[in-house]
Amino acid sequence: MPAADPAADLALLTDAARIAGEIALRHFRRGVTAWDKPEGHGPVTEADLEIDRALRAGLMAARPDYGWLSEESADEPARLGARRVFIIDPIDGTRAFIAGDKAWAHSLAVVEGGRPIAGVVHLPMLERTYAAALRGGASMNGAAIAASSRADLAGAKVLATAALMEPSWWPGGVPKLDRHFRTSLAYRLCLVAEGKFDAMLTFRDTWEWDVAAGDLIAREAGARVTTRAGGATCYNAARPLLPGLVSCAPALHAALVARLDGGTAPD
Repeated sequence: MPAADPAADLALLTDAARIAGEIALRHFRRGVTAWDKPEGHGPVTEADLEIDRALRAGLMAARPDYGWLSEESADEPARLGARRVFIIDPIDGTRAFIAGDKAWAHSLAVVEGGRPIAGVVHLPMLERTYAAALRGGASMNGAAIAASSRADLAGAKVLATAALMEPSWWPGGVPKLDRHFRTSLAYRLCLVAEGKFDAMLTFRDTWEWDVAAGDLIAREAGARVTTRAGGATCYNAARPLLPGLVSCAPALHAALVARLDGGTAPD
């Protein structure tokens, strides 16, 4: 296989994300058919499946030697032997999509050697496209973006569910955070990349397709991205789950992780 070309893969993902958006908008707020997936894995709609089919057909035709991992496709062990893999969430924020809210996204990434090398998060209803290629910086609608430089944990603007502010998650004490919420994990990572929020947190096991693209976008914008315990993220695992995720302004990371592991970092 030739050497990776993250810029070329990014261009491919960007075109594919726009096609996904066109399909989604044909269904949005039009009484889309939805049902619950087995084993409590959340809702799915006919739009998710149509987008998944279109993306797989187009992307795999362009890169037939890549592996494929998508929330809405049956997993195939062959991806584990592929040098590069597409990791796709056809609609991240399906509950928001069903409810008629605008903040859902298409999340598309290419991963090589366990790390994303190209990623796109496209929000058609908000007219925002976040993109990054490895060592190429991050952008929103073509303009460069950068993460927050905040160093003070007290009052930091954080994207997290209300449940994550329970004391049981914070052995080192619940910090005084300005909490906000968005349904899509991919979008939360991009808002940190854009510097509109100082951090995003998710502590439960997290599916790779929800965060692979946003992980790269946040990193290329200068944010720190780790697991909940502060470890490195790695993608295309046999069981494609990460043990939570923390993305934040670099100067906040040590204080956040210290609180989570029972340390005594100041507010």
